[in-house]
Amino acid sequence: MKRTHTCGELRPESIGQTVTLAGWAQNIRDHGGVLFIDLRDRYGLTQINMDMDSPDVLALMKDVRAEWVLQVTGVVKGRGEENVNPKLATGEIEIRVDTFKVFSESLVVPFEIDEYSKVGEEHRMKYRYLDMRRPQMQKNLAARHRITHAIREVMNAEGFIDIETPILAKSTPEGARDYLVPSRVHHGHYYALPQSPQIFKQLCMVGGCDRYYQIARCFRDEDLRADRQPEFTQLDLEMSFADQEDVFAVTEKCMVAAFKAGIGKDITPPFPRMTHADAMNRFGCDKPDLRFGIELHEVCDLAAKSEFKVFKTVLESGGMVKGLAIPGGAEFSRRVMDTELLDVAKPYGAKGLAWVKITDEGYAGAPVKFFDQATLDALAARLGAKKGDVMAFVADKKSVVNASLAAIRNDLGHRLNLIDNNEFNLVWITEFPLFEWDAEDNRWASSHHPFTNVNPEDEKTLFTAELGADSELGNIRSSSYDLVLNGVELASGSVRIHDPKMQTRVFEILGISGEEAKERFGFFIDALKYGTPPHAGIAPGIDRLTAMMLGYDNIREVIAFPKNTRAICPMSEAPGTVSPRQLRDLGIREVEEK
Repeated sequence: MKRTHTCGELRPESIGQTVTLAGWAQNIRDHGGVLFIDLRDRYGLTQINMDMDSPDVLALMKDVRAEWVLQVTGVVKGRGEENVNPKLATGEIEIRVDTFKVFSESLVVPFEIDEYSKVGEEHRMKYRYLDMRRPQMQKNLAARHRITHAIREVMNAEGFIDIETPILAKSTPEGARDYLVPSRVHHGHYYALPQSPQIFKQLCMVGGCDRYYQIARCFRDEDLRADRQPEFTQLDLEMSFADQEDVFAVTEKCMVAAFKAGIGKDITPPFPRMTHADAMNRFGCDKPDLRFGIELHEVCDLAAKSEFKVFKTVLESGGMVKGLAIPGGAEFSRRVMDTELLDVAKPYGAKGLAWVKITDEGYAGAPVKFFDQATLDALAARLGAKKGDVMAFVADKKSVVNASLAAIRNDLGHRLNLIDNNEFNLVWITEFPLFEWDAEDNRWASSHHPFTNVNPEDEKTLFTAELGADSELGNIRSSSYDLVLNGVELASGSVRIHDPKMQTRVFEILGISGEEAKERFGFFIDALKYGTPPHAGIAPGIDRLTAMMLGYDNIREVIAFPKNTRAICPMSEAPGTVSPRQLRDLGIREVEEK
């Protein structure tokens, strides 16, 4: 037997027992005639010691170094009240070693394996197998396990079945970010790693599986950020004879179970709802952080009453003026208003930030002289600004105004300490636009994906609208929805198209010809013709959910073997080169970039 107990298991009631433990040597302390070692496994730490009563064991154990893997057998002893370590669950006992065995030795490790070591992320990723020994990483991975296990229990109880879908699939017209895998037996042909199991899970509905789920591995070759990886994991689910309300209900059950299992947090469904249009109007973005207030307000009618040239020029060109109230902002310096907050907005296209302070003496700021008292009072009333606040405005085209003020709002949430980091605020955003105009390619593109159903109220417009940039297509709402957590998109889903005629019309609007549709999705289009039930689904991100629960901005902290921001694994050095023979077998010839 390798061990009778783990290193986090023993308590005072075990005193007097002979036990066997196994693990890694962490802290080694030689106190003259007594040697102390903290033995560690993923369950905790137990202090072991050897003294002059067993000189042979003591002599051999003095050779042990940090991270050697040991097996020890001995008697559980009490530490004595004065030697208790209250920071350890096993802090009231220790093991007096009688025999031990070295399973393996270790080189000097490049960083200390403890909960408090401060080591650069790239260095930790290079030695990920050592980083994973740290108690914090062990806790992160264990929390992730509990979360996925709780989700599986909900899905199983709700009648879903776990179905694996292909990893080697076919690239689609929307697959610009596909990872491609060349075929050795079919030169010039390529598999694509799935960005999601979208088509296959819909085919499961055509196949009568009714309720499908999968903890799915997905792949996307895109620019990386802290919350993105080239390979990621999501809960993928699909339901037949269902609408968005059915999807909401089962997803909320999963979230309740995940939060309880992951961090012991109780969250209460149903989660609030907000249309996409309402979110954009009030918060300037489709993923608002609702842990704090500060809302945006359109003031075009009031701005038009002023002689402020910036506002007038924008309004005359068809733009928009919007503002928000900064609570307590009258205390902000000119540098904060004209430099720091403007710098937050500039990446989103804002050219300036107009502001008015409300002080004991009245209104102050450069734009004040262009407004009469009544209009200033009306602006304050609309924004909900009071004495001691600042009214801040951005004037530009609608997209710039919304994005800039949304960024300023989020900055203010942190700057003014308005955000409770222990709060988890979930909200459903619904009725996204079905299409968005891609000016670069001069065509309409799917806001969600090309299999998203139209809002029933807009179905007629889908079939009658012209295809130009200024058509009514931009006003059509979809039956898609996002689940947003603390200002971050956690899940995206939709009611799917189950009518072949509607699917064909959507392809037409997207510029996907019948020939191309047949080449890329022929099997899927054919499947829809054989009796397809109405169906809907969603795909919450497991990595992002786990990271946010545990308080991380970076999902790499909850992934066992992640890639860095250059999509490289510092440990294995993937991606790597391959031999000329491998390329030859695949029918691939490399060319140098000019």
